[in-house]
Amino acid sequence: MSARLEAKKVLLTQCTDYMGPAINELFTAEGASVNAIPGSVPCDESFDDYVKGLDDLDVVIANLAHDPCNMPVSDIRDEDWLGMFNVMVHPLMKLVRHFGTLMANRGGGKIVAVTSAAPLRGIPGSTSYCAARGSQNAFIKAAGLELAAANVNVNAVAQNYVSNPAYFPENLVKSERFQKHLQRNVPIGRVARPDESAELALFLASDKSDFIVGQVVPFSGGWATNV
Repeated sequence: MSARLEAKKVLLTQCTDYMGPAINELFTAEGASVNAIPGSVPCDESFDDYVKGLDDLDVVIANLAHDPCNMPVSDIRDEDWLGMFNVMVHPLMKLVRHFGTLMANRGGGKIVAVTSAAPLRGIPGSTSYCAARGSQNAFIKAAGLELAAANVNVNAVAQNYVSNPAYFPENLVKSERFQKHLQRNVPIGRVARPDESAELALFLASDKSDFIVGQVVPFSGGWATNV
């Protein structure tokens, strides 16, 4: 390893979920001091306690995820819809509002959201998920442009077809039906390893990405392009 994040202070949210374990492992190996916090980021008044003492961060990784909640539009329940936004959208706004302001006042910083490529194409039967992830992506684009002048880089890794227990567990990926699905729909023909996604997050968190702002970078083996 080359210590690409040496001496960087990092906040990693939902560290045991989604891309949290892979990012934590890679960032720590690359010299970062990682504040890895498990569980959902609160979107109520307890948010102030969540961020207490985290005033001098160089990097925030907004790794926000919700368990799959697939159903047709006609069956969407209010509580499921609101749950998606309470776990993935409202916390993202609070994280960027809080840390983006602190970073701007300190002269710069990096915020990387781990979102999804799903809303770039749309997935029938996953409308709630696409809506929440799409809101994340739209927010990142606008906030990234707004904070760019303050030397705060805000970007997102919009992934799909990345191995993880919630969305693409090993037993699903190995099934014959899913392998045929991959060959039909994913040009690269495979599911990505978690460490591959973590590498993109690391690049966006590093000093090598200083000229990249407000970007939602598709990471999906060719399944989606940025639109």
